[in-house]
Amino acid sequence: MRAVIQRVSEASVTVAGEMLGAINRGLLVYLGVDRDDGETDAAFIAHKVRNLRIFPDDEGKMNRNVADASGAVLVVSAFTVSADARKGHRPTFDTACEPERARVLYEQVCRALRDSGVPVEQGSFGDEMQVASTNAGPICILLESKKLF
Repeated sequence: MRAVIQRVSEASVTVAGEMLGAINRGLLVYLGVDRDDGETDAAFIAHKVRNLRIFPDDEGKMNRNVADASGAVLVVSAFTVSADARKGHRPTFDTACEPERARVLYEQVCRALRDSGVPVEQGSFGDEMQVASTNAGPICILLESKKLF
């Protein structure tokens, strides 16, 4: 499982002109599920997102997590996070999980974040979405449950 994490001052997701989710200060998470991912991968990603210390403390050091910063998380499903662009110019998505299983694991990540006390907004799994955000920093972190990078 892979995630692109952006620290944001605001973010929202819209489908067909309808806003489905919006947050102010917090994390925008683009989540990609690979075909060999399971519940432990979802738990790992949720734990890392919840506990990443990338918000400034009173001294300006990145020392607070999203909950400490009174932030929220917007999770957007994005199979393109699983892209492999090492060969040629057209990415392949051979490792991406089939939609039915990916949806279950996506929902598991969202549920685990909520259960940890963090407000969570979501996109619409599998739909064409418009995502708007203001990156704060900019701070962008890549997570990979198999720890390949």
